[in-house]
Amino acid sequence: MNDVKNSEVAALELMTRALVGVTLQSLQVLDRAVSLPQFRLLLVLSALGRVPSSRLAGELGMTASSVTRLGDRLEAAGLLVRGTDPRSRSIVTLEVTRAGLDLVARVVERRHVLLAAVLDRMDPTERAVAARAARRFAELAGDATALGVTGPLPL
Repeated sequence: MNDVKNSEVAALELMTRALVGVTLQSLQVLDRAVSLPQFRLLLVLSALGRVPSSRLAGELGMTASSVTRLGDRLEAAGLLVRGTDPRSRSIVTLEVTRAGLDLVARVVERRHVLLAAVLDRMDPTERAVAARAARRFAELAGDATALGVTGPLPL
């Protein structure tokens, strides 16, 4: 970390704030239908497909009881369904419904529109550099997560 300059960290902090702002704006399409933790659960679950609730809890870095409570609310709203594993009826599985997938897709699409609006204001060279840097940063942050270092959470 000796090579990292305070100005570089400050620039990334500004970018982080901007990206959080874009994310929060994209979540406005939820119109308070679900909370941020509930949306995170739907987002991760939509990528995983039907999985045991214990696996989902691990992916989210949450306790199983927290996933159960969030799942209760989302199931009541018709955004996910519970099931059982055919090999063991004691294993509870979760899967996003079509309505849940549609909700996730609307948020992600809104986020893409907002990000594209910012990128449209950059010249092509800046966009290419930003895209390369973003991919590399995400790659390294993902490596840090795999090593147990605090890293990005799905949002």
